Amino acid sequence: METNTGTTTRTLGRSGIEVSALGFGCWAIGGEWQAADGQPLGWGKVDDDESVRAVHRALDLGVTFFDTADTYGAGHSERVLGRALGKRRDDVVVATKWGNVFDEDTRTLTGSDDSPGYARRALTASLRRLGTDHVDLYQFHLSDGDPGRAAELRDTCEEFVAEGLVRAYAWSTDDPDRAAVFAQGAHCTAVQHALNVLQDAPRLLALCEELNLASVNRSPLAMGLLSGRHTAGRVLEAGDIRNTPPAWLQGFNRDAGADEDWLASVEALRDVLTSDGRTPAQGALAWLWARSPRTVPIPGFRSVAQAEENAGALAKGPLTAGQLAEVDRVLGR
Repeated sequence: METNTGTTTRTLGRSGIEVSALGFGCWAIGGEWQAADGQPLGWGKVDDDESVRAVHRALDLGVTFFDTADTYGAGHSERVLGRALGKRRDDVVVATKWGNVFDEDTRTLTGSDDSPGYARRALTASLRRLGTDHVDLYQFHLSDGDPGRAAELRDTCEEFVAEGLVRAYAWSTDDPDRAAVFAQGAHCTAVQHALNVLQDAPRLLALCEELNLASVNRSPLAMGLLSGRHTAGRVLEAGDIRNTPPAWLQGFNRDAGADEDWLASVEALRDVLTSDGRTPAQGALAWLWARSPRTVPIPGFRSVAQAEENAGALAKGPLTAGQLAEVDRVLGR
């Protein structure tokens, strides 16, 4: 990380786009939404005015990268982010995603669509909700999408770039082979994938290093587990996806809160993560910056207090090499 007028920054892969080393993930501020079978897909109720205040506070604290998706809150997250940024839109880098199909009126996920035609319709709708004329980073949201179709979508994204609608693009996927398909495009600059101190991703980080891509890290706090605030038996509200976790969401049990083994790992890491006056969440973000010079974590937020805590990690910077090694020793890897 470099220090630039007090703000820690990183370059978003081969695009040359400069972002704050910390991004803010806007899934939670989309509020409640659901799958067709009623499965909650949000993080519970939100206060839109508080979300806007939190974005403003993040901007004041040097955060310049905001990651959302059209499907978060069935369009609601994009609308709230667009409202919050307002006239400061040109001061930030906005990332959003496409590939899921949803009903805005009922806030329901209804399916997916990996056709190039839908990509264009989705982009047009996202631009309208965000109140902008371009997206800085446009990301394919179907993690296990077909690689053959993805090659077509990569070419479609290149058209978006040529038209000035998109500056760069990426695939949100945990599969290095799929990420490499998009990386063949001249303006692909990142891969978004799960990465946190409990869930390493060495193959994806190696791919980012090899191909000069940014590693945009979702679940940097392990869906909140690394905040240090979860305790055994603490049940979450009904509209929170972590209360009825789908198969891909690890670390939580249905109607029973956080998994005790995961909590034990978090507790074992507490001393090293809270070194140098950090909170557990700040230590988890510091681990990501130490893990690779390409990482840009995007923790979620729902309040000004969370925005302040997350942004406060920037001033403290990455863990040291010794602290990084201590994490591996504690976790036995």
